[in-house]
Amino acid sequence: MTANRRFRNVVRIGPVRVGTSYDGRGREKHTAACTAPRCGFSADYDSRAAAELAARTHRCPVR
Repeated sequence: MTANRRFRNVVRIGPVRVGTSYDGRGREKHTAACTAPRCGFSADYDSRAAAELAARTHRCPVR
């Protein structure tokens, strides 16, 4: 089943976008996702600081 999420407070850090949304249980989640072609990195975090740290330290394996 796909997740229909409505992101808010979206920022871009390099090729990675960080956004905030609510999960299916109403809890706030923060997602970091790389927008580079063929990268495929994305992860959910409980805190905004963790998502932004992941965005800052992410290195794309495909160049």
